[in-house]
Amino acid sequence: MFAKETYEDYADFCARYKLEAPENFNFSYDVLDKMEPEKTALIHVSDAGERREFNFGFFQETSSRLANSLMKQGVKKGDRVMLVLYRRMEYWTVMLALHRIGALPIPSPSLLTKKDISQRVNYANVTAIICEDSICERVDEAKGDCPNLNLLVQIDGELNEGWHDYETLLSEGATDCPRTADSPGGDDPMVIFFSSGTTGLPKMVLHSFTYPCSHFSTAAHWHDLEDGDIHLTLSETGWAKSVWGKFYGQWMAGATVFVWDFRGKFEPAHLLQIMDENKITTFCAPPTVYRFLVREDLSQYDLSALRHCTTAGELLNDSVFHAWEKAFNIPLYEGYGQTETTLQIATFKFMTPKPGSIGKPVPGWDIQLMDETGQPVPQGEEGEICIRIDKPVLGLFDSYMDEPEKTASVKFDGWYHTGDKAWADEDGYFWFMGRTDDLIKSSGYRIGPFEVESALVAHDSVVEAAVTGVPDDVRGQIVKATIVLAPGYEGNDELTKQLQTFVRELTAPYKYPRIIEYVDDLPKTISGKIKRKEIREADLKKYAK
Repeated sequence: MFAKETYEDYADFCARYKLEAPENFNFSYDVLDKMEPEKTALIHVSDAGERREFNFGFFQETSSRLANSLMKQGVKKGDRVMLVLYRRMEYWTVMLALHRIGALPIPSPSLLTKKDISQRVNYANVTAIICEDSICERVDEAKGDCPNLNLLVQIDGELNEGWHDYETLLSEGATDCPRTADSPGGDDPMVIFFSSGTTGLPKMVLHSFTYPCSHFSTAAHWHDLEDGDIHLTLSETGWAKSVWGKFYGQWMAGATVFVWDFRGKFEPAHLLQIMDENKITTFCAPPTVYRFLVREDLSQYDLSALRHCTTAGELLNDSVFHAWEKAFNIPLYEGYGQTETTLQIATFKFMTPKPGSIGKPVPGWDIQLMDETGQPVPQGEEGEICIRIDKPVLGLFDSYMDEPEKTASVKFDGWYHTGDKAWADEDGYFWFMGRTDDLIKSSGYRIGPFEVESALVAHDSVVEAAVTGVPDDVRGQIVKATIVLAPGYEGNDELTKQLQTFVRELTAPYKYPRIIEYVDDLPKTISGKIKRKEIREADLKKYAK
């Protein structure tokens, strides 16, 4: 169904590469069920170091069993199911089972607080949650505020009251879940990802069943996967990046997905050891990870099996690119996309990488850089990355679920407006510049300022807060808060620590401001909106190195 060809150069790639979704495509039925059952699909290494291998037959059976059991519990096509599963092997079974049913999985990060859970459950009208035991307490605290939440499935641990045991559901389900006339596929809704918004709650990004097909480009050509490769993408399953590198495209390209389910603090030396011991052949991680890795003594690790490396999610430093290439004689191939898309722009193996450039458009993505009036910008000038949508684009999101006005704000006049800015050089390479809005990217996370500001102003000492991103050599950006204090409070180290702890407890820990600056007034427009651009410009002068 999906076959990889070789290309001489980018022009040849554009001329010959065509990718289409088969009619009524459903990944579980059209890919998983057609794979050789004995072929290794996934290698999983737990946080404790336990290594297990799972073949396609395992996922064929377990996804069928779980689908049948969930349907007996009332889960049906169109239902929305939140998953909080870290990098557990069960994530793949659950996703594949829900694809069989046509229920919409909503993969979610493990750092969600009680407040996050209740907000998202109600916002998305979630009727079921499947999570590991470490998340159950937070769900139990939130469920009283979630009237439509009626099915809870627990993986591992002593079973909590009101929860269904995952293993029991598996054992009770029939091993065969054949396709029927009512089975989902094609343009039917398949998955929802929450994107980190800059104002209000994150948007629900809806993709159809054709979405996985576009990830063949990601895996076969950007990751350069061949049959039998062992591919590691570091992302947790709560983010869309996980299905870029740990799922659909990798299996379609014939590779084995490698999963390291580490918990707690990231240790670069441990990752290098894992890559050494498991003979990883292809690797993808955000630039932050590479920044940590090149600081290690790379000569201590045998990464001779490694042959291709990719990166995305932040800007890549020249020094990291050159240090990695010097150590392994392997360049870093950058790429660009969004939760709303698959891979749009990339540097491929048949192209010469330019450190810091995200590459050139992927065939099938008609991309223009446009100014604020919707006109193409001249070569070398900054413009918004826009995608032509007067014809269907494989891999582009369907809509922001339940919010047609938000969809219409980015899809109009025959174009999808990404909200990201870039410029193109004389060779047609794109150079990413950042968001047109205020989104902060730190260590691979996408952080909306509004949520952090909301947490800060909930503290008695804070009257107003503006959150921006400050350049950082290790994390790409770090969160900075500019704060106006209430009368009677003094900005000092003690208060800064209190506010940082307060934000950690109220929202996801990685969102807390690492820098807090106290001011008398925030710069604002006539209408009263905070001028974050002005703050960022001042920060660049103060903090940029």
